[in-house]
Amino acid sequence: MKACPAGSPPRKATTARTRCSKRSGAASKNNPSTEEGRFCGTAFFMEETMLKKLFSVFAAMVFAVVTLPAAEARLRPVGPELSKLEWKPAGGYSRIETVDGRSVLVTDVPKDKASGHHWFERELDLKPYRGRTITFFVRYRCTDVSKPPQPYNGVKFMLAYKPGPEAPMQWPGSNGAFGSTDGWQPLAFNVTFRDTAETGVLSLGLQDSSGRIEFDLDSLQAGILFSPEDRVNLDYKVKYPERITNHRRQRGVMSPGTIRPEDLKTLKEWNVNLIRAQQTRNWGAIGTEVDLAEYDQWLNGKLDNLEKAMDQAKEYDIKFVIDLHTPPGGKISSSNMRMFFEKKYADHFIEVWRRIAKRFKDHPQLYAYDLVNEPVQAMPAPYDYWNLQRMAAEAIREIDPDTPIMIESNESDRPQTYPYLSPLAMDNIIYKVHMYFPLTYTHQRLRGEGPSSVYPGVLEGEKWDKEKIRETLQPVRDFQLRHNAKIYVGEFSAIAWAPGAEKYINDCIEIFEEYGWDWTYHAFREWSGWSVEHEGTNPSDLKPAKEDTPRKKVLLKYFSRNR
Repeated sequence: MKACPAGSPPRKATTARTRCSKRSGAASKNNPSTEEGRFCGTAFFMEETMLKKLFSVFAAMVFAVVTLPAAEARLRPVGPELSKLEWKPAGGYSRIETVDGRSVLVTDVPKDKASGHHWFERELDLKPYRGRTITFFVRYRCTDVSKPPQPYNGVKFMLAYKPGPEAPMQWPGSNGAFGSTDGWQPLAFNVTFRDTAETGVLSLGLQDSSGRIEFDLDSLQAGILFSPEDRVNLDYKVKYPERITNHRRQRGVMSPGTIRPEDLKTLKEWNVNLIRAQQTRNWGAIGTEVDLAEYDQWLNGKLDNLEKAMDQAKEYDIKFVIDLHTPPGGKISSSNMRMFFEKKYADHFIEVWRRIAKRFKDHPQLYAYDLVNEPVQAMPAPYDYWNLQRMAAEAIREIDPDTPIMIESNESDRPQTYPYLSPLAMDNIIYKVHMYFPLTYTHQRLRGEGPSSVYPGVLEGEKWDKEKIRETLQPVRDFQLRHNAKIYVGEFSAIAWAPGAEKYINDCIEIFEEYGWDWTYHAFREWSGWSVEHEGTNPSDLKPAKEDTPRKKVLLKYFSRNR
C-alpha cells in the first residue's frame, strides 16, 4: 500500500480494512461441505493528516470461470448496541426520522451551507473493544451529496480516538462518497484496538458537502466479522517441488507501469533476479473497471507488453511475478472490491486468471502468479477474499500444475492479519505480505506538509526499531513455521525523504533474510517518491540523485547476494 500526491503516477494509498467471510458451497479440500470457516483481519488506522494524503485505498487482481457459491457472514456483537444509544446532532441540519418503521439518522444540508461538519455523534467506551478487530457497519443512502473539496470528506462514517495515552489522535472510517446512491448501501470500516484504548467519538453524516444522507440506525452495529477461531486447514503443511525448495533466493523490485529494455539492463547491473510486474491503472479510483469488454481490451494490451518484457529478460535471467493490480469491477464506494460482492465480477476474476495461466504457463521467465494485490474486504460478502483466491488457484491448477501461486491476506496484505489467515489445502502456494508499518513513518508528508518522523524513534506513541519491526512481522513468521509455508514480501518501502529510511529498509531486509523470505522492494522507476534513484525533501522537489542514495546502497548490498 502506497500513495503518491495528486497528479503523480498511481501508487498506493492507505486506510486498510478487515478481511473475512463465511464459507459455503461445493465440497473440496479447502471448502468441505460440512465445515464453514470465517476469516478476519485487523484494520489499520492513522492520523487525519495521513488520511488526507492516503485516502484512496487498495486495488486487486483477476482470474477464471467457476460456479461461485453464495456466502454470508454476520457480525458477532461486541459492546453496547449502537442502535439503542442516544445520538447527538451537530451542525444544525440533522434529525431523526421514522422511515418504514425504522429509525433513520437524516442530515439534509442546503447547497450554500456545505462548509463544516453536519452529523450525528456519540461518545463510545472503547474498553470492550480492546485487543480486538472491530467492524463498524451501517446502511446508508444519499441524494445529491456535493463533491467535497477534499477526497476524505463528503459522506462520513468515522471514529475519532487515541489508541493510547501517548498516541496521536486517529480517524479511521469509511469516508469520501458523494453523489446519489441507488437505494440503501452498506458502509463499513474496521479498527484493531490496542489494549490501551479508552474512549472515542463515532460520527455519521456529511463534512464539507451539501445534500441529503440517511443512515439506517437500526442497522448500525459493531462486532467481529471473523476471528482466528474460524480458521480451517489448521494442521496443513505446504509442500513444494524441489525446484522451488532449492532455488536461489529471490531478491528484486516492483516494476514500473511499463518495463523498458533499458530498465532490464539496469536491473541486471544491480544483480536483481525477480520483478513483480504490476498490471495496473486507475489506482485509488472508485467506480472504474465495470465495463468488462473495455477492461479486457486494456488488460490484453498490458499483457502484450508484459510478454515482450519477459522475452527480453531471458538474456538477463530475471524472473517475473505476474501481479494483476487492477481487478474487474474495481472498488465500490466503501473501498471494498466490487468482485467480492457481485458474481459477474467474481466470475470474471477467475476467468481472467484462466487466460493468464494459459498464456504464460510455459514461459521460462515466469516465477509465480500473484492472485490479488492487497485485497480489502471490510464487510460481509458473498464471494470473500479468501474463497475467491482459492477458486482462482484451483482454476489455475487445472491449466498449470507447476507454477507457484501467491495468496494474500486481507486489509492490504498486512502482517497483522496473519493470525486470522487460513492456508489453502494446496501445495506449491506461496504466502505474501506487504510491510509499511508504521504507515505514518513510511508514507509521511506525502503532500509536503507536517512534521518529519524519524526511524528509529517514537512513532504513534511507540518505540520503533528493528525489534518492533520483528514484532510486527511475527504473525507471518508464526504462519510460516506452523504451515511450512514459503513467504514472499511483495512490497516494502519508506518514502524518499523519511529520515532514517535507509535504516528502516535495512532492518526490514535483515529480518527477511534471517527468516528465508524472498522480497521485492517498492518500487523501481514508478513514482519518484519511492525511487532509490531520486532524492528530495517533499514531492515538489524530487530530482534524480547525482550519486547513489543511502537507500540504493542498502538495496545493492543485498542484491549482490544474487550473484
